[in-house]
Amino acid sequence: MSAYSNSETPNVSASATIRIAAPGSIMLMGEHAVLRGAKALACAVDKYMHLTLLPRHDRQVIIHSALAEYRANLDHLTDEPALSFVLTALRQWQPKLPAGFELSIESEFSHTLGLGSSAAVVAALTCALDRYAATGLTPAQLFDAALAVIHTVQNGRGSGTDLAASLYGGLIAYRAAPRELSPLSGAPDIALWYVGYKMKTPDVLALVERQSRHAPQLYAQLDTLMAQTSEQAEQAVAVGNWAQLGRLMNIYQGLMDALGVNDGALSAIIYALRSQSGVLGSKISGSGLGDCVVALGEAGTFAGLADTAVPGQRIDVGLSAHGAIHGVLQSGRR
Repeated sequence: MSAYSNSETPNVSASATIRIAAPGSIMLMGEHAVLRGAKALACAVDKYMHLTLLPRHDRQVIIHSALAEYRANLDHLTDEPALSFVLTALRQWQPKLPAGFELSIESEFSHTLGLGSSAAVVAALTCALDRYAATGLTPAQLFDAALAVIHTVQNGRGSGTDLAASLYGGLIAYRAAPRELSPLSGAPDIALWYVGYKMKTPDVLALVERQSRHAPQLYAQLDTLMAQTSEQAEQAVAVGNWAQLGRLMNIYQGLMDALGVNDGALSAIIYALRSQSGVLGSKISGSGLGDCVVALGEAGTFAGLADTAVPGQRIDVGLSAHGAIHGVLQSGRR
């Protein structure tokens, strides 16, 4: 899954402050179908989740986050719904941790945006706890540990695509089962628009599952078409054919619409973007029924685009080449 080796993971003193940054992520292709064996294309973006872990000499755990302030004993972690992903990870790692700690979590983006905030914080925290516990997990083991946290919180749901992008960075092609992760070259010019609301991913997935029971064969064929579109998109990226990638994004959006995860406000953004000169394609990024629309453009397309040209909130993002794992290795070499 990665060229990183276990021997590269640093040993950290129990008194050393640990700092990890994990990038947010967006889905370019493969939503929904990735849960049923299709490939997905995703990329890490240059909006980061910053995590600082300061070891303590007692068993107290103190967490500072915009979502909640928290204090408890490491051996008796109380519940705090706003920190469900963080506390699930801490319970998973608790037997391996040498002592308590103070944890600060700062984000460059709102958790209401579709930039994979939950995956980013789990990626950063897993890497930090691995260093604090000096367990020296391989990148693949870090991925397994982090994905277990996400599945625990989300009742087994979630492909791990956003987690893979946050851990490894860059533009990736990812298959959940059997797991495949391939870095892709090239950096297309992309931009995001937030529609102003979102439905939680597990709720969207549950809705699609219910809808599929009324026409299971047709939904299975949608999965097949989505998988084929994603594979062609990977081929387009491999040769830098961004015009073809844009056409495939538009096709995939049609399949998302057929799946039942589009709405009028998202459509307004999608078609307003497609009407702009230089925009090659646009589609929902993520599970749908809210959240963000991603647009692909020719170089410089979005620089001069007026804020009033497209409804919704524009979010300027670029590709992040480095993921949370790279941050661990880099800090270990200092």
